[in-house]
Amino acid sequence: MPNLILLSLLAAFPPLSTDMYLPAIPTLQEAWGLPFATVNLSLVLFMAVFSVCLLIHGPLSDRFGRRPVLMGGILLFIAGTMTCAFSTSITMLLVGRCIQAAGAAAAASLALALSKDLYDGTQRQKILAYIGVIMAFAPMLAPTIGGLMLKFASWRWIFVFQGCLALVGFYGVFRLKEPLTEFTRGGMLSMAGRYVPVLKNLPFTVLSTGFALMVMPHFAFIGGSTDIYINMLGMSEQAFGVYFGANALGFMIGSYACTRLAGVYKPLTMVYITLVAYFASGLLMLFMGGHTPLTVAVPMFCIALCSGFSRPISNSMILDQVDTDVGAASGILTFEIFFIAALSMQLISLEWQSKTVVLGVLALISAIIPAVSLQMVKKDCRF
Repeated sequence: MPNLILLSLLAAFPPLSTDMYLPAIPTLQEAWGLPFATVNLSLVLFMAVFSVCLLIHGPLSDRFGRRPVLMGGILLFIAGTMTCAFSTSITMLLVGRCIQAAGAAAAASLALALSKDLYDGTQRQKILAYIGVIMAFAPMLAPTIGGLMLKFASWRWIFVFQGCLALVGFYGVFRLKEPLTEFTRGGMLSMAGRYVPVLKNLPFTVLSTGFALMVMPHFAFIGGSTDIYINMLGMSEQAFGVYFGANALGFMIGSYACTRLAGVYKPLTMVYITLVAYFASGLLMLFMGGHTPLTVAVPMFCIALCSGFSRPISNSMILDQVDTDVGAASGILTFEIFFIAALSMQLISLEWQSKTVVLGVLALISAIIPAVSLQMVKKDCRF
């Protein structure tokens, strides 16, 4: 399996685990007689457990290698997926989602570490951008596939399908040649201690935290999209898949534009331009109001476009600040992104008068804080 396809599949584990399942949330609400916030815990807990486990898989892979940690993680993901497929209560579903999240964390964290292992500089920026293009197809197609399964089969088949995709990823990792030649030493305490020098790296810590906040409106939209489109605006599950796919299309176009412009313009210049566009997208969300599906989809398309364009550049810039303990650094970077994602999903599930106003405000915040973090450490960074 080519490295680009494998890395894309590994990076797509989180969106496949969430976006394909989104159309089933209203169905489970009705079937089990539960409020939206309770069923939405299946998203929030997934992100929370996923985030914590990212901190475990990173240093484990520095100690024992990428392949064994990835293979164990994918098997854990499959076990959780099957638990979800056979769930008979919300409790069993939440347990399965937590197991699934623990395994998915290995794939997402080490996809980033492998990009650092296998590629350098501008080439890495382009590879990360190409991965963004390919994995954008996952959230474009996933809700539609989930909606079709709800129409012709059962929500349980959504998880069976996820398990089959995980088997493909397992085969790719099995065929992968171990990229690490030098491994860290020591036991669990020693591995946990590898986070200390990474966190003491001020440019890395400030930039990783600042840019992680850019995901707030993106994941808040994922967590609240079914409530906005289906429950509030009255769309069908199939129509929801189309509108949600438009958001993923924006991410894909942004990532593709990054592949064409990486190496042409300075990364810092492109990041600043994107942050201005991100801020403008937040204003557009507030201005349009979100009273119809189109007035939600258009500003979210713009936000996703900016996210897709900036993510490969910012991730590459952040990884350029570290030379050793790349697994630990990747774990921290991905942990921050998905921990903030979990908080954003929980935030949007609250009883807001207007969830689209919340999305607009989050977009404004998500543009301002990364810009401030860049200014704080600009003199000490490797750009």
